[in-house]
Amino acid sequence: MKLLVESLAVLFGRAPSRRKPEDFTEGALAHHAKRNEKRSADERQHIKDERKHKAAQPNVWRRKRWATLIAVNLIFILSYRFDVQLVEGALTGSRFVGFHMADLNAALQVMLAYKMVLINLVIGIATIFIGWWLLGGRTFCSWVCPYHLLGEWAEILHKKLAKKGWAKHHEFDRRGRLWLWLIFVALAFITGYTVFETISPTGIVSRALIYGPGLALIWVGALLLFEVFYSRRFWCRYACPIGLTYGLVGSISPLKVVHDASKCFHDGACRAVCMVPHVLEPTKKGRAAELKTAMGADCTRCGRCIDACPTAALSFQFQVIGKPK
Repeated sequence: MKLLVESLAVLFGRAPSRRKPEDFTEGALAHHAKRNEKRSADERQHIKDERKHKAAQPNVWRRKRWATLIAVNLIFILSYRFDVQLVEGALTGSRFVGFHMADLNAALQVMLAYKMVLINLVIGIATIFIGWWLLGGRTFCSWVCPYHLLGEWAEILHKKLAKKGWAKHHEFDRRGRLWLWLIFVALAFITGYTVFETISPTGIVSRALIYGPGLALIWVGALLLFEVFYSRRFWCRYACPIGLTYGLVGSISPLKVVHDASKCFHDGACRAVCMVPHVLEPTKKGRAAELKTAMGADCTRCGRCIDACPTAALSFQFQVIGKPK
């Protein structure tokens, strides 16, 4: 329970806290003591070779993720264009071969706006909740959300421009996401209108892909330009209420990215590529309180850290009850 509370606190914007000495297991303490010793020339060379080998390998999980994300959104597009009725609707609300599906955040907004509980929304929420609970809540962000893919491409461009000095990265307070979530919830209840859905880049891009482009894409374009030149991955990191909603689901999900401290050389390669590097706090030298630590609720299960790690210290694990094994 303590770890769950800590995970949710970080999700809501608090900085990761250091674990107390009494929280560290004997195995973790022994590992940190070994890592504090001066590395031999052979060990330093081994780390260097592993990094070089990993850098030459393809980003396996990113390729799988991009293919899945494009395929999911393509199903919506083709179903509408050819009227095959496999999937009806958009990502905010749809039916898959007759089964209702509703984005959790959008469904909450609708029920608050109309001040009633609709049976179709309840069915849609249950279907989606179970699916994303099994896969890990924020898996939606990195494996399905079309704006996430655009943001990732914008991030690649940002890094190239930053090397030339044409772009800079500015950080914001992550607690802003919680405040925006509360503001949009309040606006839905007070105005009777789903205000967030009018500016949600996820919904805008999804509907544009299926039904055709509209003026709302100007807002999406401006947001991407802001991320390219001023703040890398701004929307997903600091603003998106959808990410917060699915993060809550992910906090109790059985699918986790797990860090094995016994294999880790703490070189920081994972944190350098992670969209939410605060979840990788245990990968820092001396921070892991246990030999195996599951990443927190804000983890998107994108697999970029797994691709980047030169020693296979990070991996996907499915755990029903208890700690990572």
